[in-house]
Amino acid sequence: MSETVASRGLDPLGFIEREGSHARVPHVFRPVVAAARDRLLDTFGARLDSAYLYGSIPRGTARVGRSDLDLVAVLNEEPTGADRDAARALGEAVDKEFPEIDGVGTLLYSRARVLSELERYDIGWFVACQCTPLLGEDLAEFLPRYRPDSLLARETNGDLARWLPRWRDRIAAADDTEEALRPLVRFMSRHLVRTGFTLVMPRWNGWTSDLHEMAEAFAGYYPERAEQLRRAAGSGYEPVGDRAVLRSYVDDLGPWLADEYARVHGVKAPRPEGWD
Repeated sequence: MSETVASRGLDPLGFIEREGSHARVPHVFRPVVAAARDRLLDTFGARLDSAYLYGSIPRGTARVGRSDLDLVAVLNEEPTGADRDAARALGEAVDKEFPEIDGVGTLLYSRARVLSELERYDIGWFVACQCTPLLGEDLAEFLPRYRPDSLLARETNGDLARWLPRWRDRIAAADDTEEALRPLVRFMSRHLVRTGFTLVMPRWNGWTSDLHEMAEAFAGYYPERAEQLRRAAGSGYEPVGDRAVLRSYVDDLGPWLADEYARVHGVKAPRPEGWD
């Protein structure tokens, strides 16, 4: 396949454009966003440095009753276990109040970590390119512009091999119910599709957050694995709680992706203990 592909998701200089905006938030989700913003302030108060939306809601592609609300809260100091418990409680409360969404996930980081040299091409890139400011100072102002190159690929998804044993443990511990397995299928499907996409991203020369587009980009370079990633993309949007799907991820597709990723881009730089 030709290595020259029409650029997409990039500005005229070849940098990844920031996704999402408040203008793209569908009207039906705006009360949800407002409630989440207020609860973040109530929960973290003066310790909150900044907060962001990401995912389908600020991109304008969310589906009522099917999409989740994705948040990032950046604190002035390293988050504690109590902070993570508070974030989970916040998400459960918002999810219960608003049937328009199917779950809430809140990522917690410190300002120092987001702006650190070690995280510049992972969490820093994520905040700068994938997140829409919601509260506080926009940390993207302190971060560089990003190109879809091998360094970005390695530092965003070059650690799949480290996650696979944890995934196996989560699958083994999960109940055989739709309620328990469906979130795992959604999460792992999305993670694998994004990993497959960033594996080929430098050659594809662009960026997208659409799982189906990611799978098709991957298919152009790895046709022998194309159908697996296409099915995973479908499961990322319409998950079914199937343990066999999860096992195929950790026994076949995941290990292959991890090995190929290390061969092509190398392994992500190790993080300090507790930075998962």
